[in-house]
Amino acid sequence: MSNCLVDVVLSDLSREAVFRARPNHTLSMEMLLMRTTVTLNGSSSVSANYVSWSPIPATVSLADPTGATGPVPVILSNAQPTGPGGQVIFFGVLPGTGQDQLSLTLPLDGTPVPFFLAGKFGHPSADDKDASLQVADAAGSTVLSVTQLMVRVRKNANALTPAERDRFRAAMATLNDRGRGRFSDFRDMHTSVALGEAHGNAGFLPWHRAYLLDLERELQNIDPSVALPYWRFDEAAPNLFTEEFLGTADQNGTVQFAPDNPLQFWRTDQGDGIVRNPLFDTTTEPANQSGAPLLTQDATLALGTIYALFRAMEGDPHGSAHVSFGGYISDPATAPKDPLFFLLHANVDRLWGRWQLANNRYDLTSKDTYEYLGSAGSPGATRIGHNLNDTMWPWNLVTTRPRPHTAPGGHMTPSSLASAPGLSPIVRQMIDFQGLTDGASRLGFDYDDVPFQF
Repeated sequence: MSNCLVDVVLSDLSREAVFRARPNHTLSMEMLLMRTTVTLNGSSSVSANYVSWSPIPATVSLADPTGATGPVPVILSNAQPTGPGGQVIFFGVLPGTGQDQLSLTLPLDGTPVPFFLAGKFGHPSADDKDASLQVADAAGSTVLSVTQLMVRVRKNANALTPAERDRFRAAMATLNDRGRGRFSDFRDMHTSVALGEAHGNAGFLPWHRAYLLDLERELQNIDPSVALPYWRFDEAAPNLFTEEFLGTADQNGTVQFAPDNPLQFWRTDQGDGIVRNPLFDTTTEPANQSGAPLLTQDATLALGTIYALFRAMEGDPHGSAHVSFGGYISDPATAPKDPLFFLLHANVDRLWGRWQLANNRYDLTSKDTYEYLGSAGSPGATRIGHNLNDTMWPWNLVTTRPRPHTAPGGHMTPSSLASAPGLSPIVRQMIDFQGLTDGASRLGFDYDDVPFQF
């Protein structure tokens, strides 16, 4: 064994513990038996092994101390510090600075030692569990465990790999299930009778953030490797408007799909297919209305440094992106019949996230962060559902006027990765989506170009 590379794989609570004896280095059997357990997101299940840029709580402990005579110093790091897979960073305490390695000492009695873990900005995963957290014995550099995980963030749809694209479209098709699936609830959340809950007021951005989160969690119940991509509509997206992805329109505006694209079976409102008639060249141009450009990203972020000014983006670029097509997507009452709607709104939400970061807009006591701070009925309040302390329809199940008469979909889909926002979201819970001011407010998603910064 002293002249060869030996891999011994042990299993503990569905984790792998991998021990390597390098050439000219002999390991005792006791060291081979020593192993550690890592817990992410408060769960020992591999279904919890998903991170974004926002730090999550984690623990590491000695699962088998055989061979140890006292506390064991260990080093946490990326098992594969280079390569195409996702990368993670470590925090001993929060707030703090993320680092590529973290030194800890594990008690002999197996008491878990806490730390925090996040994806390394700029190094997201492309595939499920392509990132690896390694725990090594600091004294002998012996690997005591390797935990597979995924750095899962929302990405630019035009830049997805074919595998990422295919996983997303398959999950959407499954959610729709030819019109028989759970997607019908999301369609019914955004009809003409519901527009007062979601449009024309301060709650436009937080309501749609909750809407996207609910949909994304349902997609992740189908395939946990899926994150909702965004359509950056101020740039050309030739890889998005293809028969392999969201389809191309024929001369009548009927969207056509490749034979192997499961979105070809899309069905809503008892009707088959999607009607989408672009008013611009989708292969070479950003969205525009027959040559009239919409606001660019930079122009949108420059609308103003307070929320009351920034939310004017509901008109342009948001509304302008919608009406750069004819068909379902151009009408708020029918737009969710087209899957493109959710990628368009993911970009709207991303722009809000970038604006929040640029202007440090997370203080829930400031009108600069959100325009209406009270509750419906209090002095200075606006329509119910658009004040900071209002519950949000349909997740609150309220069906009395002025709320719509039904509440499709029920409560918010829960997640094992984030406790917020709970089953019945409040507007205020949609603001600090990364948990910057309070880690418990983290919603469990991030964007590829919006870092986490204390």
